[in-house]
Amino acid sequence: MTGLPIPFLSDTDDTTPFPPVHTAMQDPNGLLMAGANLKPDRILSAYQQGIFPWYSEGEPILWWSPNPRCVIWPDQLKISRSLRKVIKQQKLQVSHNQAFRSVVEACSEPRDASEGTWITTDMINAYCALARLGHAESVEIWEGDELVGGLYGIVVGRTFVGESMFSRRSNASKIALVSLAGSERFEMIDCQLPTDHLMSMGAVNIDRTDYIRALTILAQATP
Repeated sequence: MTGLPIPFLSDTDDTTPFPPVHTAMQDPNGLLMAGANLKPDRILSAYQQGIFPWYSEGEPILWWSPNPRCVIWPDQLKISRSLRKVIKQQKLQVSHNQAFRSVVEACSEPRDASEGTWITTDMINAYCALARLGHAESVEIWEGDELVGGLYGIVVGRTFVGESMFSRRSNASKIALVSLAGSERFEMIDCQLPTDHLMSMGAVNIDRTDYIRALTILAQATP
């Protein structure tokens, strides 16, 4: 890992700034820096610059800023007729910021037996610390008293940087996204990387330069 052509910082390094995002590698797309730590100030500094941590257990922390960037403009969210019908039935209930740790822990569960998880115990603890400081939020989907879906992410002004979502019932994570977009608190939902699931709901890829420009403007606004 130390042979990569990117900065590699000690886990005690709290002061060295992130490199400019335009210096990120093209292959793998967006890899910018390795090492450092998951202290709140370091993580917040990353998100404010369009950078996020993503790594597997046993690896050093890897910091990324991919190009292009996948985003959803809330007023352009696509809600299918079938999803509208499910929402109207109100069989699933929505809450915000009522079970942050439970949402993150659910997102950390492997999606199938062959996969591990990138949401390590250190990541869970770090994001829960950010939630306590008011910088991270969750949306929960309930069926009665059972948590069946949700999402979580980081708040940067009027940008919500989505980290992960999960669904234990059909459409649960989609309902969480609809609720987030409908809150009218955010002008941009950063999805980081595209998936078929997100693209079907109106996500688009934009150039990293345009993303950073929008992020910088929205960071100054109050959600």
